[in-house]
Amino acid sequence: MTHADQECILVLQGGGALGAYQAGVFEALSTVYREPTWVAGISIGAINAALIAGNPENSRVARLREFWELLSSSLVSPALAAPANATARQALNEASAAQVMLFGVPGFFLPRFPPAPLQPQGTPEAISYYDTAPLKQTLERLVDFDRINAGPVRLSVGAVNIRTGNFEYFDSATQRIDVRHIMASGALPPGFAPVEIDGEHYWDGGLVSNTPLQYVLDQPARQRRVVFQVDLFPARGALPATLAEVTEREKDIRYSSRTRLNTTMELDRQMIAQAAQRLIAKLPPALRNDPDVRALSRVRSEHAVEVVHLIYRSKHYESQSKDYEFSRLSMLEHWATGRADTAHTLHDPRWLGREHSACGVHVYDLSSDSPSST
Repeated sequence: MTHADQECILVLQGGGALGAYQAGVFEALSTVYREPTWVAGISIGAINAALIAGNPENSRVARLREFWELLSSSLVSPALAAPANATARQALNEASAAQVMLFGVPGFFLPRFPPAPLQPQGTPEAISYYDTAPLKQTLERLVDFDRINAGPVRLSVGAVNIRTGNFEYFDSATQRIDVRHIMASGALPPGFAPVEIDGEHYWDGGLVSNTPLQYVLDQPARQRRVVFQVDLFPARGALPATLAEVTEREKDIRYSSRTRLNTTMELDRQMIAQAAQRLIAKLPPALRNDPDVRALSRVRSEHAVEVVHLIYRSKHYESQSKDYEFSRLSMLEHWATGRADTAHTLHDPRWLGREHSACGVHVYDLSSDSPSST
């Protein structure tokens, strides 16, 4: 299915091991809908985005699968069979997460030895528990950075400047991207050391904003946009009943996106821009050179934006360790869920029968029981 009059954008949130859900989303998206022209990501979303933008169209899913199979290779559940009940499955997940904390993740990170408190003060080893050198090697093997910087898919990843505390985006539309920019976006402290780029040091972008939707909406549009936003932490949830559930819910709230806030702000901006253009058209010619009028004329009126919201919703046996539980069984479940949610959304009559307006922001969350549209 082709849509030459639309720009397809994929927005990927951070969320560690849950990132396999995004890989499943992409697999279904590229099969049912189309390949994206722009991918923006934070943390694990930045890694998935680099794997997509840094490979040719016919090998992107294979590269994503190779990456996720590598990460889950040391935590293959027996016969890939889920335990008979939720209690047993939760215990298996917690054991897998404990193994990650003790031994790291293949192709991603390894524990430092000696541990950080015993390392020389002021060194990267003293301010992080894990060494991400394996991730650098993995990215350099699986990602073609020349393709990212010259290819058809735009890549944007976010990180936080430690010195200034400001959020920054590295964008292939304006600068050359290399492995440092991807690793900086995923350098979550105190697990991982900051990444140095041109004299500045960066941490994981999720410390400030775990979703790059606002950055995407802030960029000038050449045509209609369809934005597939893939979140790994739900903003909504029930009141916790245990301390373990408190920890999980706190993490969900901290890292969830604010899609409704972002889209409402964009809708307000578009309405103001359109009103400004109508007002200027009503003014007599003598007033149109007024400095205030010229300032208003620069407020751009954007094309319509459709935001398709896909959210991973935790299984009842998953806990606060869900973002660092890298077992093969969980990885396959996350991937399959992302694929199923996307296929369901793209075949939903409310999506297929939607009207294409010339302006405005329209939000679709069709994988949940309560679809929304603005």
